Formats: sequence, structure tokens, C-alpha cells
Amino acid sequence: MTTEELKARTVDGFERMFNRGDLDYIDEAVAPGAIDHQEPEGTDFAAHLKDVISTLRAAFPDLRFEVHDVVCEGDVVACRSTMTGTHQGPLRIGPLSGLAVTGARIDVPHMHFFRYDNKGNVTDLWHVWNTLLLARQLGAPAPDLRVGTPA
Repeated sequence: MTTEELKARTVDGFERMFNRGDLDYIDEAVAPGAIDHQEPEGTDFAAHLKDVISTLRAAFPDLRFEVHDVVCEGDVVACRSTMTGTHQGPLRIGPLSGLAVTGARIDVPHMHFFRYDNKGNVTDLWHVWNTLLLARQLGAPAPDLRVGTPA
């Protein structure tokens, strides 16, 4: 696929999967054996992605990802995005699990790197998002991360 096709596929993936909740698209877009480098080795990337999207859309029914910048070099696409929504349902994400519904609006930056195969399917994902900012926006107690502070 061309650079422009990979960039368009990336933006379309956010629209279809996160913004519309089209979980079937994951089976088309993720290569067998794909790796999410934030998850333990052996994690089924497609199943995990479906769970993440379902979890986020349950907690934030008006979930939106706006992709701001997309850069492609070879088979790797990097993008910067912002996740927005209103906390209206249960949130099952790490230390935020069990947080009471707040009704708060969120606006959380993300960075993604996707590697694609020659068919245009994702083979690798590296992802960073500001979970501390998410916790603050939801009014959750933030951990003290200062060096030398007892846990």
C-alpha cells in the first residue's frame, strides 16, 4: 500500500472502530498474530482491542477519537489523537475500575505507532496515552509519583 493509503486506513480505523463501535472491522484490519506491545506476550491483539473498545464505549457512549497528525515512513504510521467523551457508564480500566460514574467530560491525548503488512493489516501497535490526566479529569485520586515518596 502507498503512504497515503496507509495513512487513510489508519484514520478510517479510528472512525470505524472507536467512533462507530464497528468491532467486526477489527477482524479485517488486524493481521493474525499481531502484537500490542503494551500487553503481555501472547495476548490476542484482536480480542484485546475489541475488549478495550467495548470498555471505552460503555464508559463513554459519546466516545470520539479525533486524529490530528498522521505521518508514515515505510510500513509504520504514527499519529497523534485526542479521545473525548462523557463518563456515563462503568469504567473497567486498571486503577480506575470501580470509579463511580461522574458525568465528567474527558479530553485525553494519545500517540500511536502502527506497523502494517503488505495487505494493509496492522501487525504491531505501540501506544501511549495520558492516563494520569484521564484520572484527574474523572476526579479520581492521583497517585503521588514524586521520587522518594513511599507508596
